[in-house]
Amino acid sequence: MADASSTIDERARAIVDDFSLFDDWIGRYEYLIEIGKKLPPMDDALKTDATRIHGCQSKVWIHTARDRDRMTMQGDSDAMITKGLAGLLIRVLDDQPPEAVREADLSFIDDIGMREHLSSTRNNGLHSMIEQIRTRAARLAESAEPASDSAVSSSNA
Repeated sequence: MADASSTIDERARAIVDDFSLFDDWIGRYEYLIEIGKKLPPMDDALKTDATRIHGCQSKVWIHTARDRDRMTMQGDSDAMITKGLAGLLIRVLDDQPPEAVREADLSFIDDIGMREHLSSTRNNGLHSMIEQIRTRAARLAESAEPASDSAVSSSNA
């Protein structure tokens, strides 16, 4: 994914720059789909109710874990645009401190015009992804022990 040493803001700016290269939304959607296709395959064993993003019309899974002082993320979806949205979030937030993920300014999503070009159901799904990632980041930030979604009950995911 993104360079681990880069910050959330640097990664977000890079995405805004990438999207600015496209003159129309057809090109931007194609790029979003490419982002989703470039996500590393997610092990089916990680696609559980605890990693599923509830509130999305399509099936979306985002697995989070702590690796030392960093929050790692993997994602997948059965819908290509939704998988691309998950890929955007992962590209920006993966391998960052959980505290930084919890507090991240994700205005890059508005800066690229994504919210205004998504259907209301996809916008709701994007909102659910963001909220559940923030909740998981808060949980990981509070825990000194290595943790992952597999240890979290579905009622907390």
